[in-house]
Amino acid sequence: MSIAKSSVKSRIRLNLSDPSLTRLHIAGVAGLWMTLGQLEKLYPESAKRPSNLTWSRTPHSISLDWDGEEDFIVLDWLLKQSFKISDEGLIDLPGVNSQTGNIQTKIIKHLGIRGTFLQHNKSFKSAGNVSTVLIDEMEAIVLYKKVDEYAHQVFAKHLCNKQGQLLQEPIGIVGWLYPGAVIRHEVFREETKFHEKPELALALLFAPVACQYFVLGSHLEREKPHFILVIPQVTDLEAYAQHCWNLTDLDFDYFHASSLGDAGLRFLTYETNVQQTAFNPVERCLVILFGKAAWSKQQKTRTETAFLQASETVNSVYKLSCIFFPNYQNFKSKNETPIIANILRGIIADNLANSLPWWFNLSTKVQDNYLLELSNDDNQGIYKMISNSQWDIETQKLFIKCVHETLKIRYAKIYARTKEDEYVQIERENIRIVSQLKRCTNAVNFRKFIAEFWGKTGHNPILQEHLDEILSITSGIMDWKIAKDLTFIALASYPKIKTTESNI
Repeated sequence: MSIAKSSVKSRIRLNLSDPSLTRLHIAGVAGLWMTLGQLEKLYPESAKRPSNLTWSRTPHSISLDWDGEEDFIVLDWLLKQSFKISDEGLIDLPGVNSQTGNIQTKIIKHLGIRGTFLQHNKSFKSAGNVSTVLIDEMEAIVLYKKVDEYAHQVFAKHLCNKQGQLLQEPIGIVGWLYPGAVIRHEVFREETKFHEKPELALALLFAPVACQYFVLGSHLEREKPHFILVIPQVTDLEAYAQHCWNLTDLDFDYFHASSLGDAGLRFLTYETNVQQTAFNPVERCLVILFGKAAWSKQQKTRTETAFLQASETVNSVYKLSCIFFPNYQNFKSKNETPIIANILRGIIADNLANSLPWWFNLSTKVQDNYLLELSNDDNQGIYKMISNSQWDIETQKLFIKCVHETLKIRYAKIYARTKEDEYVQIERENIRIVSQLKRCTNAVNFRKFIAEFWGKTGHNPILQEHLDEILSITSGIMDWKIAKDLTFIALASYPKIKTTESNI
C-alpha cells in the first residue's frame, strides 16, 4: 500500500542525554531551543510554516516534525528565520530575543561571533566597515564589519541531498561550525576531516546563539583585542533560555575581561534582576581564548582553554573583586576606543578558577614595576580584599597586619627625619623594598629579606605579641613563596597617598 506524501513525517530529535553530544553540541541544542521559542511568537500556527512544521520542547529535549519529503524547504526556511541581518548590518539572532536587546549587546554578539566562529571570509561576506559611538558612562567608538551574508543562512544545502531530502550519512564538519575541528592533514583531507550526523550538525549551527562572548584586551601592547568564547554546560534548556533572554540589555563594557577566569566567572556569577530568574542556572562552563598562533597569523585559533566551576566560596570572593576593583580603563586611538579590563581582577579570577587563594603568586603575575604604579583604586581594592575575604589561615592575615605596622613605623621615621619632601623619600623607600623582594628567589633570600625588614624597624607590637604565629609563616613550616606573596599584597595594599603627620 502506497503512502501519500502529505502523510510522511520527517523527524529530528535532540536530547541532552545523548552521549555523543559534546559541550558545544549541547550549547547548540540550547540555542535551537531558544530560537524555536521566539519563532513560536512570530509564527504561532503551524499552517503558516512550510510543510506544517511543528516542534515540541521540554527542558531536556527537542523534536521537529513536518509533512512531505521536501526537507530542504523546511530546513532552509528554519535557518533563514533563525539567522538574520539587522538594519545596522549586524548578525541578528532572533533566538536571543534580539528585538528587545540594546545595540551594545548586539554589537558584542556580532564581534564575538565574527572573532570566533566566522573569522574566514568564506563564512562571512562583508558589506564594508562601519563605526558607531556607544555612550553610557563613557564614549567608546567601535568599529565593526557589516555582514552581507554568513554561512549559517545557507547551510541547508549541506544537510540535504540533490533531491532535497535530509542526508542519512555523516557530513564533513568545518572549522567555523566547530572551532578546533580542523583537517589534520591536507593530503588526506577526507580521512582526517571531522564528520557528524546531519541532525547534530544542525545543532552545532545554533551554538553561537547560546554561547557568550568577551573581549580580551592587551595590557602590554595596543594591539587588536582577542575574543573569549564561553560555552555553558546546560542541564536545563528552559531555565538557561530564560536566563539568556534576560541578558540582552547589558552595557558594552560588561563584556570586556582581563583573563579567561575573569570572563568565565563573570558569566557564571551574573544574576538577572528579573524575579523569577534571579539566579544563574549554569554552574560550569568551558572558556576558550582565540589568539594568533605562530603557524597561523592570518586567523585567530584556539590558544588557551579552561573549564570553570562555580561554588559559593569562589563566587563570593570573585564578586568582592568586582566590587573593590574598577571595571575597566579606556584610551583613545585613531579609529577606536579600546577598553582594558582591570588586570588585578583577572589575576584573582584565574587563581579562583584553579582553586587557589585569590592572592596566590600575585607578585610574579603582575607586570614589572606594576606594584609601584598601582592607582589609588587598585591600592584600596587590595586592602579591602584583605579585610573582607575569608581566610583559611588567620595567621596569614595577621602576617599582613604585621607588615603594615612595619611600614607605618618606617614611614613615620622618614617623616620625622626629613620633614620636607617626605613623600619622595617614602617612594624611594618603597622602590627599594620592592626591588629587594623581587630578588628573593629562594627561601634563604626571603628569610634574610624579612629579617632585615623587621630588624631595621625597631619595636613592632604586633610582631612581639604574635611572634610564634608569624614565624610559622617565615620559618619554613609554610612555603616561603606564600610568605613572599603575602608580603607583596601587604606592600601593594598599604595606602598610597601623600603621607602627612596626621596620617602617621
